[in-house]
Amino acid sequence: MNYWILFGGIMLLSVIVQLNLKAKVKRYSNILAPNGLTGADIARKMLSENGIHDVKVLSTSGMLTDHYNPQNKTVNLSEGVYSSNSIMAAAIAAHECGHALQHAYGYAPLKLRSALVPVVSFASQFVMWVLLAGMLMIETFPQLMLIGIILFATTTLFSFITLPVEINASKRALAWLSNSGLTNYETHEPAEKALRAAAYTYVVAALSSLATLLYYIMIFLGRRD
Repeated sequence: MNYWILFGGIMLLSVIVQLNLKAKVKRYSNILAPNGLTGADIARKMLSENGIHDVKVLSTSGMLTDHYNPQNKTVNLSEGVYSSNSIMAAAIAAHECGHALQHAYGYAPLKLRSALVPVVSFASQFVMWVLLAGMLMIETFPQLMLIGIILFATTTLFSFITLPVEINASKRALAWLSNSGLTNYETHEPAEKALRAAAYTYVVAALSSLATLLYYIMIFLGRRD
């Protein structure tokens, strides 16, 4: 019973965090950056000033689909960020460029996360099927459940390794925005709050993954409440 209270609390927290992020996006998308630069302009400027000239800045469809792709060295900004000159767009664009800086400077957690991508991609394709079969056959073939737990554990590990990567990218973004004069005393705090709200989603995702992993371990050990 205590586990279900914990898991329910994490799920509720996840909903709250998602709603908070959407509220921050809406609010700070209406606050213009003092320089008038768009998200794309911010990204190109940050990359250039840090000596990175082999990363392209591209527009991608969707909302909150912004990401850095280390395979083809591209900063991909959602349409609302790419062409917007809001403080929200500036913060998100700088954050994604923070990942490009991590890649260029060999930031260890990013290298570890990138190394795990093929493993996690493989695990994600089969883990739920293996766990389901493992639960059905736990009395006759418990090793299958153990394999599923190991596969799921790789995705949980990936979630926790993601945390320092995201937090560090935000720190790099905020420092550069401030040092370059692209945020002032009125806009720096909104930029910081926007990135913090986004970071919370990764924290909750990691905790949710851990709680789910513990549940499967409880089943395997035969101590399900």
